This record gives sequence, structure tokens and C-alpha cells, in this order.
Amino acid sequence: MKLRSTYFIAGALLLFGASCTKNFADINSNPTIVTSPDVKYLLSYSQERLATYNGGEWIWEGMEQLFRYTQHVSASPYEVTNNVNGRYGVYYSQILPNLFEIRRQVELGSDKDNYQKINAVTYVIQVLHGIKVTDMNGSIPYSQAQQGRYEGNYSPVYDNQETLFNTWLTELDNAIAILSNTSLPNQVELSSSDIFYKGDWIKWVKLANTLKLRIAARLENQNAAKTAEVFKQVMQNAIGPIDSDDAQLSYTNPNFSPFGNDINYRSIRYGSRSIINFLKKTDDPRLPIYFEDNGLRKSILEGAGVTPPAFININDPLIQFQGAPADWTTDPTVASYISNAFPVGGTNYFLISPINRKFFSPRMNGQTGNYTDVIVTNAESSLLVAEFIQKGYGGGIDTKGSAEQWYKKGVTSSIRTMNGIAITAESATGYTGDGTVVINTYLEETDVAFNGTNDLERIYVQQFLNFYRNASEAFVFVRRTGYPRSSSTYYAREEFNEDIPRRWWLTDPGEVNRANWKAAMTDQGFTENAQDIPTLSTQRVWYDKNAPAFGQGQ
Repeated sequence: MKLRSTYFIAGALLLFGASCTKNFADINSNPTIVTSPDVKYLLSYSQERLATYNGGEWIWEGMEQLFRYTQHVSASPYEVTNNVNGRYGVYYSQILPNLFEIRRQVELGSDKDNYQKINAVTYVIQVLHGIKVTDMNGSIPYSQAQQGRYEGNYSPVYDNQETLFNTWLTELDNAIAILSNTSLPNQVELSSSDIFYKGDWIKWVKLANTLKLRIAARLENQNAAKTAEVFKQVMQNAIGPIDSDDAQLSYTNPNFSPFGNDINYRSIRYGSRSIINFLKKTDDPRLPIYFEDNGLRKSILEGAGVTPPAFININDPLIQFQGAPADWTTDPTVASYISNAFPVGGTNYFLISPINRKFFSPRMNGQTGNYTDVIVTNAESSLLVAEFIQKGYGGGIDTKGSAEQWYKKGVTSSIRTMNGIAITAESATGYTGDGTVVINTYLEETDVAFNGTNDLERIYVQQFLNFYRNASEAFVFVRRTGYPRSSSTYYAREEFNEDIPRRWWLTDPGEVNRANWKAAMTDQGFTENAQDIPTLSTQRVWYDKNAPAFGQGQ
């Protein structure tokens, strides 16, 4: 196979770093494409874009919209603009093209059998981001998405979600079979060209199995039997899902931060009252990792002879952490302290705790920390296993532990992973050393330990807390489960008076593919070109149609 590394990198940046157009004729054809690239660099480029495209997504979609809807943060509401849904264009312009080209180049080579495992990895990557794209868009081009480049078909059909999930499960199964096959001879190694796993095929298998768990969770409200089937497949696989921190899909780059120096762009985001109060109640070590200390202490108030506002308990040992109402209109008195200082002894204190900005943006204001993104976590994988066992989907198979054991594994991993991210960011941490004593104490806390009555809710809440670094998965979780539950006495969702969109939109792609687009909109019951919140809050993607309303989980 002919290799052209340096020249291809430049070409890739020019070709696939272009604007995220939705016109498949533009995306899939370019006469300047390099015809004999090094497939390793093609893979590196797609991986890099998967990890770094989302700067705007964090600002415009994650912090301004999705995290407000899930109530991870409290922030000033902004209109939903065309800046959301960048995931869609990036998929077709910067991730899929190289993955398809890898497979084409391999097929053209006389040594193609030596690239079977590299080919398998390409499918895992495209499924990973494909799930994210369909989450908010429903039917999308997939089976014919890249035919414009190779077959001149610029009018791809929009595959519906059921078809997509079945296709992806098949592709993941095929990839798992190849990647776990130790008898394949002369496989080309990826080593450092694989920026995620350095060519460790077993870790790619674990990721693929965890993606199957993600799909199983999304299918449950439409086809619980399929959820059980997929779960059993994953647990009976000899390698299984991600079950250790070193198998997490992580990305660290000292020269990258999705927020740059502008994490306060448009407004500061604060901790919601519900999440901060729960973290305080359970003495959660993630509290100082997730949210900033307001500087207030009981001794300061007493020394100045000042009585705090009614919503603050002067005897609260964690008085320095205070949340805001998720919807400011529901409690304007508390919300007023977001912008109005509270004077104590000549010092002004802003009582409401912002998100820990350095945890998200370690290079802000000239700081020197490094950004880490754990794209798929051991905690997510382990807590999904705990959820499925608790629901009874593991009957008749070896689940390699009880729901409680997987729950403890997931919670432990979440705390350690978040603390590790904080250390790398040079941000506030939840503990020093290996954290064993702190974590074990937390696991035994009354409102954390399995108690035999609301164990599923406890699993759900820990999933919710773990998704503080993943707005897209946090939103999918809250949307599919209806948790946190509004009526809960354990962890209640706050009152929220805004309509919440349950999907984004795909506008008319133009004459070349309008017929397929219109067919997909009609099939899903979507209003064409609708971008208003009332419409988006009532029209659901397929797997969401039977899900509960926000806060109405059972």
C-alpha cells in the first residue's frame, strides 16, 4: 500500500476541515483528493475531529441548552439558534469520509487481509458518532451517505432509527468478531496513530460492547425484548464492555480546550439548587470538582455579626456551595443573588456557586492546566450494566457481578475519573492520594448505599451525576428515563416552566435530495423546517416516542 503521510495531512485539513454543509454533492466530491493516502493518518484525523470538533457545541448547545434542560446547571435562558446540531455536519464532512476512504484504500491493496482490524475500528468510530447524530435528528443518511464520492449518488435515503440501530448492532458485532480474533495473521499495527487506544484491539472491543449497551438503553422504550437480547450478548461476550478506567475512551491535548479562554461567553453558568443540595447531603467528593466555592464561611458571618439570607443555613458545614433555581422565575429571591453581591464586613460575596470553570477550561485566564475529555467512561458502562441487571434483563446469564457490585464499580470510577480530570486541569479536587477511604465512606453513606427500596433510582441518580461532563448523554439519559423525578423524595427534579425541545431539526437540503428529506419528515411526523420550541418539544424521534415526560419517570 502506497503511503503519503505529510502531504495527506495537509490535504485532509483542506478537504475535510471545510464548513459543515448539508449538501451531499459538495461533501462527497472533490477533484483534489489525494488518491493514495496512509490509512493510519486518515484514522488519526477522524479521531482528532471526533474529539475536538465540539467547542461550539459545548457553548451553544451543552451549557446554554442541554445542561439547563437536564438541570445540571442554572443559567440565563437563550434562544435556540442554528449554532446547535453541529454534530450532524461534522459527521458527514469530517468523520465519515476518512473512514470510508480507509476501507476503500484497503480494498485496493494487495495486502488487504492485513488491515482487517483497522477496518473494524473504523466501524466502531462511525457508530459512536452516528448514535450521537441520530439522538437529536432521528432519521439520517447512513447506508447511502458516502455514495456521492464513489458512485455519484447525491440523493441518499434517510435511514430510520430502527434501521440505524439494527445496522449498527450488526456492524459492531462484526467489528467485535474481527478485533477479538487472535488468529488473524500479519495485522498492521496502529500504535501511536491510534490517538485513543494506541492500537490495543481489546480496548476497542470493550468500547464496541459499551456502544451496544448505549443502543440497548435507547431501544428500551420501543423494544424491551431487544434491550434484553443485546444486554445478554454483551455480558456473554468473552471480553465484555468497558469495565476498567484504562479502557475508557479518553483524549488529552495540552493545546486544546473547547472553551478556549471564553467559558463565560454570553453568561456564567451556575450549579442548580437540586444537584448542589444532593451533593452536599451525601458529602459527595465531586462537589468541589464540579462547582466553585463562594468563599463564605460560618466564622466570617459570625465575625461580622451578619445574618445570611433565609435560604442559607449558617450551620451548614458546606455553606460555601449554594445552588440557584433551575428556572430563575420559580424563585426570583434566590435568583437575585446571582447578580447581586451579599456584603459581609466590607467584602462582597456572590453566594451562588458557578460551575467549576477551570475544570472545563483549564487554560482560562492564562492558567496552565490541560484539558481531558473522557468520551466514553467506565462509569457509564458499569452503571448501565447495573441498571439492566436491576431491571431483570440479566436472568439466566453470568452478569459477572450483582447490580450493587456494578453500581459500586461505576460510582468509584466516576469519582476517580473526575478527580483525575481535575488534577490534569490543575483545578480543585475531591481528595488526595488514591481516594480509597473517601470513596468507600461515600459508598456507605445512607443516601448512596443500596437500601433495597429505591435501588434503581440510586443507579439513575449516579448516572445523572456522572454525565456532568457529557451534555449529550446527560440529555439522552434524562429524556429516556424521566429522571430525576419531579415527585421524588430522594432527588427531585425542580420546577421548570420552559418548553424543552426533544429533538433538533434538519432543514430542506435543496432540490438534489428534497424528496428523501420530505419522506423522512413525513414518516417521523415532523413539521418540515420547524425550528420553534413548541413544535420541537412535542415531536419526538422514534426511540423517544414512548419515553416519559421530563421528570415523570416511573
